[in-house]
Amino acid sequence: VKGAPEIVYSLCRNTEGGVDKAAIDNLLLGYQNQAMRTLGFAYQIVEPGQEAIADGNLVADNLIFMGVVAISDPVRADVPDAVQECLDAGIAIKIVTGDTPNTAKEIARQIGLWKEGDGDRNIITGPEFAALDDKALYDRVKDLKVISRARPLDKKRLVETLQKRNEVVAVTGDGTNDAPALKAAQVGLSMGDGTSVAKEASDITIVDNSFASIGRAVMWGRSLYHNIQRFILFQMTVNVVACLIVLCGAFMGTESPLTVTQMLWVNLIMDTFAAMALASLPPSERVMKDKPRDRNAFIINRPMRYDIIGMGGLFFVLLLGLLYIFHHADITCLTDLLSLHLDPSSSEMTPYELSLFFTIFVFLQFWNMFNARAFESHGSAFNLKGCSEFDFIALVILIGQILIVTFGGEMFNVTPLKVVDWVIIIVVTSLVLWVGELFRLFKK
Repeated sequence: VKGAPEIVYSLCRNTEGGVDKAAIDNLLLGYQNQAMRTLGFAYQIVEPGQEAIADGNLVADNLIFMGVVAISDPVRADVPDAVQECLDAGIAIKIVTGDTPNTAKEIARQIGLWKEGDGDRNIITGPEFAALDDKALYDRVKDLKVISRARPLDKKRLVETLQKRNEVVAVTGDGTNDAPALKAAQVGLSMGDGTSVAKEASDITIVDNSFASIGRAVMWGRSLYHNIQRFILFQMTVNVVACLIVLCGAFMGTESPLTVTQMLWVNLIMDTFAAMALASLPPSERVMKDKPRDRNAFIINRPMRYDIIGMGGLFFVLLLGLLYIFHHADITCLTDLLSLHLDPSSSEMTPYELSLFFTIFVFLQFWNMFNARAFESHGSAFNLKGCSEFDFIALVILIGQILIVTFGGEMFNVTPLKVVDWVIIIVVTSLVLWVGELFRLFKK
């Protein structure tokens, strides 16, 4: 017979060598405090006609306890760092194991989960766990770190209780007994060498069996969420400005300052190119310092709303002022703004002025795309390490705008701009980025 030493010993009538229980317990404690898994063995000579097992139950009543073996299963070198990464990210970790309390506690200590101030409220055995009523478990479940000598359904009950507390639960498992918990959790993570039943019940299979892969998955998921937020931030700002400008142009009784083909180019930049640029941003390890967000939270958070309204409103006021000036002054070069003379009787915009307005509109959004890239990055917009796709798309937008204005002609209702105007537009509109950098620096 083999099994948990304390259970096997309780079935025995004698001990090999006459060793007493106190010595065995002391031996087990020493092994368990080294995070070793222990296994007890016993035997009985079965005489002819004598039954040892009946109806699937052990009925032999003259067992002799042979001894104990201790099996070392050391913690992988990368696990403590991976556990700390998850803890820093606001992810609570709980160990549910069939090991003894001392073994489980020592493993928890080695991986950095069990801290010096933890006590009896943070650890429980399977029988004690099963004895708790639902209310007592509900009150205690967040404090639990280790469940030792766990039974198959303990893990499922733990998952369901945490979910009642509005927690999002991920479960790892590799055996058939883990299937109910894997199925009940929001995210079931089976191991690559696990049973087919566990893999079928799970959502994700960790092929390399590494706990560190969970941290990497969280990092990618959070980074992707931020990338979506960045695109929405950028897109909404553009839409707010474009809609208000076209609307005010209609109220002012003038034709739209942006033609249909120009708006198509703007939409191509802001929808397709911007989506590609912002979606291609690499994952950042900084997101693992953030706390988990509420799963019911609206994707447009408060900083985004302030940014959309503030930046969109600023762009609108600036463009509306330019629109008024272009309507009531003859601007042949942006340097004319230094000696401005408004003529209230004039109300037409020349093709050159329309080209200036179109280019200024696009470059304001172009530089704001860098601000959107830096949103929630806790760093500078100039930190472009690993952002080669973003750099390439930004370059495509820049060159595309220059080519369209220079060679677009009647199709885009534009005329080529002077070199000095290109320099002024690029330098002045880049203030959008510089002001954003100053704001991020002050906030940091």
